[in-house]
Amino acid sequence: MEHSSIQVGNTNEQNDSIGLELEDLTLSDGESGSSGANSGQFPGFGLVPLFEGDNIYDLIKRRFLSGLGSLGNETTVAMVHKNTYCSIMGQARMQSFLTFTKATENKCCGDPNVKCAWFGATVDEICNTMKNGFDRQINDNSGLYGCGIYLSADDSLLQTVKNSRVDKDGLGHLLLCRVILGTTEVVLPGSEQCHPSSEEFDSGIDNLSSPKTYIVQSNRMNTHILPEFVVSFKAPSSLKGFFMKGEPAGIPTSPCRMSFPGLITVLSKFLPHTAVDEIAKYHKDHAENKISRQELIQRVRQIVGDELLIALIKSFRTKV
Repeated sequence: MEHSSIQVGNTNEQNDSIGLELEDLTLSDGESGSSGANSGQFPGFGLVPLFEGDNIYDLIKRRFLSGLGSLGNETTVAMVHKNTYCSIMGQARMQSFLTFTKATENKCCGDPNVKCAWFGATVDEICNTMKNGFDRQINDNSGLYGCGIYLSADDSLLQTVKNSRVDKDGLGHLLLCRVILGTTEVVLPGSEQCHPSSEEFDSGIDNLSSPKTYIVQSNRMNTHILPEFVVSFKAPSSLKGFFMKGEPAGIPTSPCRMSFPGLITVLSKFLPHTAVDEIAKYHKDHAENKISRQELIQRVRQIVGDELLIALIKSFRTKV
């Protein structure tokens, strides 16, 4: 492939709104400055990106899209992040979940009734959950089933997707969690429950025969829910009207933002043509809405390495 054949979209640097800033390269504690492995969207919270072709990525993507039914064919999975529980508190929450799983197993004569479930949240709420655990304030605030966290059953996540708030890239985000349900009880709409009605029960559901919503009361939300993955997605146009208003789509042009066409030009002085061609291809894919800005940045970081990127951006800022 000839380098001159690559089209990188708009080459007018003043109009390029997806440029790169130092904030996009924020590293987690202990991460190598040249690895590019950490997500700029979830820096320092134990969440690492997975990519297409990875077995876990493909499994989570299929699980998410199949839960949307026919709309799954119109929905794009932009990124999948895995929780590594690398912090001291992350390890503690995971151990707590395993301890309560075992306790519930003993209580329920061998079946702790652990399910997969979905929870919609903003980037800030996800970061806060990774750092501090679940907070009842991040629930949908409807109070329909009392105090607690409401999660969608694995095959009933459409309503959660509809209620998602999009970020500045036009993406919604869902947590895929493991949930200890134990012995469940039906919680009726309008309930003011803040804990199970008796020691017999461990959690609530909206329907006995075919539950779509799991209710984990406030006193158990950080022992009975373990967030494992974050799925970032772009919903089909038919659902856009359902989305709660989020941050404005697109990213304003900053005088300190280095445009991708400009970055590609500079990188051509440091990298082989094959690497520059690959970056240009990813830029083109983003311009055609095939990949998210976040995935574009991740791919560039993998190819170039953060050490060189940071040096180039700092040099650009100095000139500006």
